[in-house]
Amino acid sequence: MNEQSAAAAAPADQYVLTLSCPDKQGIVHAVSSYLFMTGCNIEDSQQFGDHDTGLFFMRVHFSAEAPVTVDKLRASFAAIGDSFHMDWQLNRADAKMRILLMVSKFGHCLNDLLFRARIGALPVEIVGVVSNHTDFEELVGSYNIPFHHIPVTKDTKSEAEARLLEVVREEGVELVVLARYMQVISDDLCKQLSGRIINIHHSFLPSFKGAKPYHQAHARGVKLIGATAHYVTADLDEGPIIEQEVERVGHDVTPDQLVAIGRDVECQALARAVKWHAERRILLNGRRTVVFA
Repeated sequence: MNEQSAAAAAPADQYVLTLSCPDKQGIVHAVSSYLFMTGCNIEDSQQFGDHDTGLFFMRVHFSAEAPVTVDKLRASFAAIGDSFHMDWQLNRADAKMRILLMVSKFGHCLNDLLFRARIGALPVEIVGVVSNHTDFEELVGSYNIPFHHIPVTKDTKSEAEARLLEVVREEGVELVVLARYMQVISDDLCKQLSGRIINIHHSFLPSFKGAKPYHQAHARGVKLIGATAHYVTADLDEGPIIEQEVERVGHDVTPDQLVAIGRDVECQALARAVKWHAERRILLNGRRTVVFA
């Protein structure tokens, strides 16, 4: 194979551009014209205009031949972003997002995410696991992932969150995932990690708050088991919803069976939310999300 045919056979680099801005005419034309003028090829494009908020959202997956680099693309796109007052990001499509998992004493979501990442089902690099307990230190160690035991008490909460932020900075963490981490995050930490921290909880909230929600649900004869993955905000369990999953149940299920079904549902919803965030398919739209799944 000569050099020319080898170059032709080499796959082009892949990139993802996401943006949101006030809706007006010419946005799609400006983006597509920019990609054409820079020698890029659109592989997939999705967009949505929200009439309620007056905002426009777009995700473009495109390819580009060398010598184009992500830094050059960002620099040349900045003028377009400024002209439309865009909140935008441009990243390589093959870049694995660096994520940090947090867990307490329920390990089903942790175990699920660790396995999915190992087999390549999630485009992420898990750079560490933080826990206020040591129950899953051995499990995490079996994946050769750093385990950070950060105990939390009423008197040490601020110090614990400061240590967490140190880990986030030291490891270049792009996303924090609360994989059944049973501690309330402070308002200050929510603000510092805004749009970069995802939680999973049972969809019975706020109907069944407090201890043993599945037992409360059983007592009320529920017919659907649910789970909700959402971004964390200062409003407890009321952040923008990313994904929800449900499973229908009958009158003959026991509370323990509801718990088991609920764990599976939680794993599914959280895994999809993490995958979509890592693939940069989610854009914040006030208290809601736009998900280009």
